[in-house]
Amino acid sequence: MEALLLQVLNGLDKGGAYALIALGLTLVFGTLGVVNFAHGAIFMLGAFVTVSVQNVLTISMRVKDESITFFDAYKETPYLEVWWGDVGRAIIDYAVPISILVAIPVMLLIGLAMERGLVRHFYKREHADQILVTFGLAIVLQEIVKANFGANPIPVPAPELVAGSADVGAMFGLHGVVYPWWRLLYLLFSALIIGAVFAFLHFTTFGMVVRAGMHDRETVGLLGINIERRFTIVFGIAAVVAGLAGVMYTPILPPDYHMGMDFLVLSFVVVVVGGMGSLPGAVAAGFLLGILQSFASMNEVKTILPGIDQIIIYLVAVVILLVRPRGLMGKD
Repeated sequence: MEALLLQVLNGLDKGGAYALIALGLTLVFGTLGVVNFAHGAIFMLGAFVTVSVQNVLTISMRVKDESITFFDAYKETPYLEVWWGDVGRAIIDYAVPISILVAIPVMLLIGLAMERGLVRHFYKREHADQILVTFGLAIVLQEIVKANFGANPIPVPAPELVAGSADVGAMFGLHGVVYPWWRLLYLLFSALIIGAVFAFLHFTTFGMVVRAGMHDRETVGLLGINIERRFTIVFGIAAVVAGLAGVMYTPILPPDYHMGMDFLVLSFVVVVVGGMGSLPGAVAAGFLLGILQSFASMNEVKTILPGIDQIIIYLVAVVILLVRPRGLMGKD
């Protein structure tokens, strides 16, 4: 039971990341009809917003090391720590939460610029053209990040307050089942963001108009509503969702320049399995495939079926699409 609980938590953890990226992909496809293969790169850019914030907060100066008295020695100390002492150290420690506040406007601007500068010119083009141009954009963004931050992963620590593990087994009457606090926070964060997106689309006038435009753009336009402008904002919101997913994932997986591609392929499979254009389907498929992948990575399973953890998502996708060609919640 302990092992099963850990695998479920691992699966929900991965599923949260898949669901957030897939949610943005589905938003863009459902509103604009665009297959955005640069969405994984937006996830990566969110992660590197965190890296950038950490780099800014830890800009250092040389100060004399008072612990060495025999000769003058110097050490690199962040300006914030020199100026504000413990308060400065606390600010540096909370680099990831601070990055959330920075990432929201930054990712919104990146999303709006991407839609206005490139994607809008491919609305009426074939999906193959959309895939090629957005995939090319993703490669360009990867190389820009690689040139500026290097090719190696960059560790970003979680705040010290949540750096340990929680005894989750105690809640279920089990012993010895601990799980990292930050992963639990990531799962909670994913649920909050998903809930916020659905609430925005279902309980606000803006969201209702967007959903109406997803079903019948021409009729909404005839009512005098500038649906194109609203769809542009939705593209920006999708970028914010993916960017925040990247920000929060940095303590779990040290960011590198190709992490976006790693998540994009799996997330696109999630979108297809859930049903192209179905927001509930993207979320459900994300958590479902995350849990299946987690169980497939167990040593007991890999002993019987070597390599199954690498292909389980694609096998499940094939089976589901054979039974339901439009995905779990796709419209017939």
